[in-house]
Amino acid sequence: MKILIVEDEEMAVKKLTKTLTAVEPDAEVVGVAGSIRETVAWLKAHPAPELILMDIELADGQSFQIFEETEVKSTVVFTTSYDEYAIKAFKVNSIDYLLKPIQKDDLRAALDKFSQVKALYQGPSPEPSLNVSSLIRELQQLQPKEYRQRFLVQYAQKLISVETQQIAYFYSDERLNLFKTFDGKKMAVDYSLDELEAMLDPARFFRIGRSFLVSIDSVEQIEPYFGNRLALHLKPAIDKEVVVSREKLTPFKTWMGK
Repeated sequence: MKILIVEDEEMAVKKLTKTLTAVEPDAEVVGVAGSIRETVAWLKAHPAPELILMDIELADGQSFQIFEETEVKSTVVFTTSYDEYAIKAFKVNSIDYLLKPIQKDDLRAALDKFSQVKALYQGPSPEPSLNVSSLIRELQQLQPKEYRQRFLVQYAQKLISVETQQIAYFYSDERLNLFKTFDGKKMAVDYSLDELEAMLDPARFFRIGRSFLVSIDSVEQIEPYFGNRLALHLKPAIDKEVVVSREKLTPFKTWMGK
């Protein structure tokens, strides 16, 4: 069995190779790659190995990118530090996942699983029958998203870094997008509200309409408003009407009640 190891930590490679030798003496490690770039180059320059043991987090990004840059004809077993509960749902797939640190029994089970589906790669078509793209999309959704922690902005003719937790709300004012901090400082930001909504933690910030993105800690008072809407009093105060749109009404109530 010819195996490619994709792993960016030298010690992890040594441990995995040792474990592999213990559970499958006939296995041959034909290559080791430590990054997306190295893996893509290796796959393009060599015949496809039977199996790839691939770490998800590599030095230059997530290994899912490898599938976008080159054709992967081998069976792939991902190695990962994900919570075991989160990956159990994927154990039914023919691609397997090993939780680090990798144990002998888990690796043995993965190799046995590989043997069971090996026939998929020996038919007339070189393409595996596994829905790799769909599986990758689902795995990407499991990963904890990193939200914006701070913004570099201009204030009083200086560039300063403002932590997201200091920001009470973002809002649009004519052509400018601004935010106000809890201590009352107003600053311009070089992002649209759509972009800000995507980069901020939805547990902390909520888009109540076209013009406002508010922190949950900034909502001081909620009042009924005509048209079956809600009006908000924010802290610090702002000389604008702050109204939750009809479309956002139900999700806003859910958000405030969590």
